[in-house]
Amino acid sequence: MTLPRKTYNIAVLPGDGIGVEVTHAALELLQALGPRLNCSFHCTPYPAGAQHYLDSGQALPDTTLDACRKADAILFGAMGLPHVRGADGTEIIPQLDIRFALDLYAGVRPIRTWPGLPTPLSDPRAQHIDLVLVRESTEGLFYARGRGRLEGQGAEACVYDTQKISHAGTARVCNFAFELARQRKASGRRGHVTNVDKANVFMSMAFWRQVFEERAKHYPDISTDNAYVDAMALNLVMRPWQCDVLVTENMFGDILSDLIAALVGGMGMAPSADIGDHHAVFQPAHGTAPDIAGRGIANPSAMLLSTAMMLDWLAVRHADPALADGARAIEAALAGAFLQGGVRPYDFGGTSNTADITRAVLERL
Repeated sequence: MTLPRKTYNIAVLPGDGIGVEVTHAALELLQALGPRLNCSFHCTPYPAGAQHYLDSGQALPDTTLDACRKADAILFGAMGLPHVRGADGTEIIPQLDIRFALDLYAGVRPIRTWPGLPTPLSDPRAQHIDLVLVRESTEGLFYARGRGRLEGQGAEACVYDTQKISHAGTARVCNFAFELARQRKASGRRGHVTNVDKANVFMSMAFWRQVFEERAKHYPDISTDNAYVDAMALNLVMRPWQCDVLVTENMFGDILSDLIAALVGGMGMAPSADIGDHHAVFQPAHGTAPDIAGRGIANPSAMLLSTAMMLDWLAVRHADPALADGARAIEAALAGAFLQGGVRPYDFGGTSNTADITRAVLERL
């Protein structure tokens, strides 16, 4: 008996620069996967981004945000252009607005090495990097965005950006990290959570650690430890293969997520998700790369892996295990393209362009 075909409504925000190019690759992938998974992906593009702000005066139209609320999931390219800034001097970056508007409190940044691609670290153990950074995405220092306070003028001027760490916000992201560690432990990984903070200096961070340790008591099956963010930055370079799940404040997570991407070759291999209780955005962790936009050489791997993360999330949310099979198929196809297919992206010193990589993955599905 053939099961009825399911339809998933995906709000697509291509954004700026190479965001448009890698989004096209992801949509090709979804179109090919749908029939294999007995479902269809109804993908509708919506305007947002720095260029849209220049054209219309709106970075994130209400109609786009409303569509995101109604969609089953949100697929996001990349947004922002360095020369497009608001009155306070900061960039126009609607992805932050979406996180706050939809309460997407868990920024999930998985990183792993890929056989067939070179890694910057010479230690052979670097071939076994497999970790996830969970970044609290609605509080921390980023809470100060749009709330900064300027006092004084000229040489006496001083600007204050105030960090926010709440018990509720910290507890829920710690719970997320522990649940993720349980899932990883069930799949044969370590099942360990490292809290990353600066509790030796800041009262807010000492409070963060207190909440983390409170939540850890509810997960006795998961081992834990604490690390100061500066020491963690060092250890991530010296022995990243020892890490499993990291959980940290917003700004620390923003910085460390770029560092861990470098450990496996760069942002082109760095997928991400911003997840809340009711909505989720899936996007590559890289930016819009205006210097290579329009040349067709952007590495779409991070976007394709973000699409796999979207399928995993939808699989759980809609009790549709076929979607998880699709996610594994994407990962296997990408791995095969690197290992047997001779694919080498430009950011790894190769000559495979966006279309080459996409085609290689589609051929291996």
